Amino acid sequence: MAGRADRAQVRPAPDLPASAAAGLPPPEQLHGIPAAQAARLGRLQVLRRLDSGPRGLPEAEALHRLAAREPAEPSRCRGLRRRAATALLPALTATRDPYTLVIAVLAAVSARLGAVSGAALLTGVAALGWSLRLVAVRRTARAAEAARTSGDGTVTVLRRMTAQAAPAARELPVGDLVPGDVVHLSPGDLVPADLYLLRATGLQLDRSALTGESAPVHRRAAADGDPAGAPLPEADLPDHPGLCLAGCHITAGTGVGLVLATAPGTWLDGHPVRGASRSPFDRSAIAVTGLLARLTLLVLGLALVVAAIGRIAHRPWPGLGFAAVTAIGLTPEILPVVVAVILAGGSARLRRSGATGRRLTAVHDLGTVDVLCVDKTGTLTHDRLTPALAAGPDGRPDPAVLRLAALHSRIGAELGDPPYLDAFDDALLRDGGDIDGGDPDDGAPDDGDRDRGGLRTATGVEVLPFDPVRRCATVVLRGARPGRQLLLVKGAVDAVLDRCTQLGDGGGSRPLSSGDRTRLAELAAGHARRGLRVIALAEKDVPARTRPYRPGDEHDLTLLGLVGFRDEPDPSAGPALDRLHRDGVALKIVTGDGAGTAVRACHDLGLDPGEVVPGSALDALDDAELARTARTATVFAQVNPAQKARLVRVLRAGGHTVGYLGDGVNDVPALLASDIGISPHRAVPAARDAAGVVLTAPGLAAVTGALSAARRAVTNLGTYLRIGLACNVGNVLAMLAAGAFLPFLPMLPGQIVVQNACFDLAQLSLALDRPGRRDAAARAVADLRGLTRFALGFGALNAVVDLVTFAALRQLGGGLAAPQAQALFHAGWFTENLVTQALTLILLRPGARHRAVPAPIALAAAALAGAGLALPWSPVAAALGFAALPAAYYPVLALIVAGYLVALRATRRLRG
Repeated sequence: MAGRADRAQVRPAPDLPASAAAGLPPPEQLHGIPAAQAARLGRLQVLRRLDSGPRGLPEAEALHRLAAREPAEPSRCRGLRRRAATALLPALTATRDPYTLVIAVLAAVSARLGAVSGAALLTGVAALGWSLRLVAVRRTARAAEAARTSGDGTVTVLRRMTAQAAPAARELPVGDLVPGDVVHLSPGDLVPADLYLLRATGLQLDRSALTGESAPVHRRAAADGDPAGAPLPEADLPDHPGLCLAGCHITAGTGVGLVLATAPGTWLDGHPVRGASRSPFDRSAIAVTGLLARLTLLVLGLALVVAAIGRIAHRPWPGLGFAAVTAIGLTPEILPVVVAVILAGGSARLRRSGATGRRLTAVHDLGTVDVLCVDKTGTLTHDRLTPALAAGPDGRPDPAVLRLAALHSRIGAELGDPPYLDAFDDALLRDGGDIDGGDPDDGAPDDGDRDRGGLRTATGVEVLPFDPVRRCATVVLRGARPGRQLLLVKGAVDAVLDRCTQLGDGGGSRPLSSGDRTRLAELAAGHARRGLRVIALAEKDVPARTRPYRPGDEHDLTLLGLVGFRDEPDPSAGPALDRLHRDGVALKIVTGDGAGTAVRACHDLGLDPGEVVPGSALDALDDAELARTARTATVFAQVNPAQKARLVRVLRAGGHTVGYLGDGVNDVPALLASDIGISPHRAVPAARDAAGVVLTAPGLAAVTGALSAARRAVTNLGTYLRIGLACNVGNVLAMLAAGAFLPFLPMLPGQIVVQNACFDLAQLSLALDRPGRRDAAARAVADLRGLTRFALGFGALNAVVDLVTFAALRQLGGGLAAPQAQALFHAGWFTENLVTQALTLILLRPGARHRAVPAPIALAAAALAGAGLALPWSPVAAALGFAALPAAYYPVLALIVAGYLVALRATRRLRG
């Protein structure tokens, strides 16, 4: 793959062929052949159906197919439609806020009661919240689109300018591919479409994106005379030896493939899956709105009862007005604004930590995660092999075996045409001399024992590259011994053993018995169970010759030993695992690899794997049994995509908020089934599209950084809800209790709206709070019952303080019958409310006892208290219905505030 290319520069405009005037291309040439159907066809049949050949398509024919596939719509109209959708969708998303309806109803009630200023303020608050949410949604959408398209690139395509011209390789954008195109594949390329292999030389494919298995597989091209294959189950298509499906990576070798189908018609795009029903944010919003609705109905009912009692007592109260005032007093009107500000700030911190939310609410969903499911490869490990074992036929350490294997890889790289290097060769060339073979005095053979006729000065003669059928590779060496050559054979343990008749024994050899074969097979299997990938090395000394060697010469070999490799652990994964544990996040390793490989990765990182649950065991468990198993198990090995998704759904059904980190197509069902999907930046497009968070930095450390930023936002949002609801509940309880002796409304609707607006604006500073990790972890998961207890507990304390204030104001106001006395009462309670709410802003934050007050919160609390003291004396006091407070009120207010401070600290200490 090359970098991005400009479509205008790489797509010339030759005349379309005369056949184009006849109409559209046949359906198979337009939409391609499904991979499942192509798997049953021979090479010539596939070429014939796509009307193509090994020399590629003529340029005009390819453009005709591309034009026929795209919508017949002028580019200007398509651009206008895209811009309209870009502008409309964020606006509609920003409107999806159930709380906005509550604000609209309150504004209508306030206007009906004549509180025009209060209604206008409520409407303005709702509009401000929508605007802030719209800005944040657009910003998040732009970042998500940038993350989604960042993996686009180009592909090398074989095209002919005319039907008779010679083919030429060109770089084209992936989106310009059409069925019938012929593409070149090289190491490092991402397979851009479903391909039918026409030619392959040592081609090795990483299909972990489709199957979850990190071990590369080999691919070969079908010959012209090969018979059609038998029908293959859809789920087994990634195993077909002649297909390269979109989403895989080329790890070694080269190939030429015929495009069968392009997105969205590839096998990768053809597996619809069911996602989660509601996100954690949606569930929290519905739960909080439901709590407010239930409390509002309760308050309305109590208010009407109190109003009815007042009428019986011959007090002329407007019952609807009193009920509306109490409902407004309970409602945090500026909640949409606070939510938008906190989530927008959290999204910005998320981007700075190395992650991008694909929607605004993703920061909330990530912050509530308490179970994280991850794959092993690329998360706990580097997906890079490292030599970890070199043993002779007796199982004892032998570093010479490793050096011979590295020599094999070096010769293969030098003489291969093209150079053929797989993951084992990369590891041997990089670290082939670094393994510790043991103490020189432990009886292991030294270098001199394995200099095999001067191999230190050996030169390569010939290479027989790896073949997926033989499952081994051979290099021919010429050493210091004249007239002799040495065959070095390296490959799968069973394949090499089958070709061996001798066993290396010190400097000589002895016959290989059936008992030796069994012992060596068990030895290799034991290393595999410990997470190593094992290959075998053998040799054969032969007379020198000039004619080429053939695979048939790989017989009567002498086994030299075994070499084992491990997937190198990511150094940052260990600290990240410790951090997840401290944050209270349970880790589940869900991998398509074998149990031994997963256990080895856990041990390398100091993680206790416990009892590994294989995928075969999951199908035997019902959901209840799986839920019990998932509570204690850490590692789930050899699981398929459906099993991953089922595990995630069972965990969610158990009350957990589940995040899933995955990068392949095999992870898409689990990503969609989780509460929040997390995908690396270089994941396949299907995984990125299914994820709610895309990591722009690699490794598990990026997840922990993003989780920390998200939890800070969730904690601050929860702090706002707890403090705001507690104060509002206190106001409502005080108003209901005041109905026993007040012949007027304790506070007018407009006054309550102004008071709540001042308090909520001050609470915007909570978006800048920095809760400690312990506080963030403890409060990340929404607890509606805990929120209710907190609001009722501290609300009752606030109500007691308000009632004390009422008693003091009654004494200062005399009979409380005159309008002046009522205005004084309203001003006094308004002032006391804002001053005590300023204290709650400081003292009810999580961890307030052991954390200094951040400067923004301290300034906001001071401004809130100042507003409470100043507004009754301001020019707008008369418009708000306030009267200037007498000097005798302020000493009383100071005593009330001091008592509230003591009570608040004591209550907070008792509640922990």
